[in-house]
Amino acid sequence: MKTAVVILNWNTKGFLEKFLPGLVSSVKGQDAEVIVADNASTDGSPELMRSAFPSVPLIPLDRNYGFTGGYNRALEQVDAEYFVLINSDIDVPEDWLEPLTDYMDSHPECGICGPKLLSYSQRDSFEYAGAAGGYLDRYGYPFCRGRVLGKVARDFGQYDTVEDVFWVSGACLLIRSRLWKALGGLDDRFFAHMEEIDLCWRAQLAGFRVTCVPASKVWHVGGGTLPQGSPFKLKLNFRNSLLMLDKNLPATIGRGKARVRIFIRKVLDGCAALLYLIAFRGKDFRAVRDAHREYRSLRKEQPVKQPVAEGAAVRGLIGGLMLFQKI
Repeated sequence: MKTAVVILNWNTKGFLEKFLPGLVSSVKGQDAEVIVADNASTDGSPELMRSAFPSVPLIPLDRNYGFTGGYNRALEQVDAEYFVLINSDIDVPEDWLEPLTDYMDSHPECGICGPKLLSYSQRDSFEYAGAAGGYLDRYGYPFCRGRVLGKVARDFGQYDTVEDVFWVSGACLLIRSRLWKALGGLDDRFFAHMEEIDLCWRAQLAGFRVTCVPASKVWHVGGGTLPQGSPFKLKLNFRNSLLMLDKNLPATIGRGKARVRIFIRKVLDGCAALLYLIAFRGKDFRAVRDAHREYRSLRKEQPVKQPVAEGAAVRGLIGGLMLFQKI
């Protein structure tokens, strides 16, 4: 099989009922297969798969391993040239997959690519989770083409040129299976959130490009598992940002500069926590506090494999894609 399109599901039975038929239909006639991995859902998702979609392979997992652990375990059981990680709440047109695989076929230096991510509820606008690909600022805060803070832009073709970016959204992402295996997959410590940015960063450190291919576009509902405003989601974002910087920044700008940059990020997080406290947002304050506690504990664990390509060319690529990189 050339392409495995893998949904990792956890209690999103309604999305499977709504979007899985269109996804399966979209890959017919191609050397591709849709597979559903299930993180021990309790909403009847596995039963739905067996009764309504018996021809779609199901990989049942024994508990909820999160986005990272679930995909790592599922893709160990899949053999394909390309892996597509795709959310259950994605609506696809018939022609979404071929532009991605065609681009990878003709650009062996590209390790990861993704489509334009548009909003399911406002179909002419970008979607918050990834829009037209993203970057990081110097302190590890992500932003996207087509999104400024919480505001998303209309898609009127302004990002319709193939462009290298720093990261593409894990809501819909294609990666070479050999690169996935070389990198050790996603970092299990993250559980969810920021894990695809970490993966894209490590891919670039290994000498590969990350690219947005706008000829492919999909529509994303978003917030299906952890809605905006969730303190748990906030904790994951703060914690995993620090884990990601701790892992990858030294290889990008050197250890000395990385220590300074991470220290400043910690101070900025402390300022955010103080603002939450002043605003009587106690749950959000505790989320930031717990994020830093867990970061200190998790950073001691052995991270996944990080093959790094030597030479100034790779450092130059990473530095150019991280906006405001130089201190």
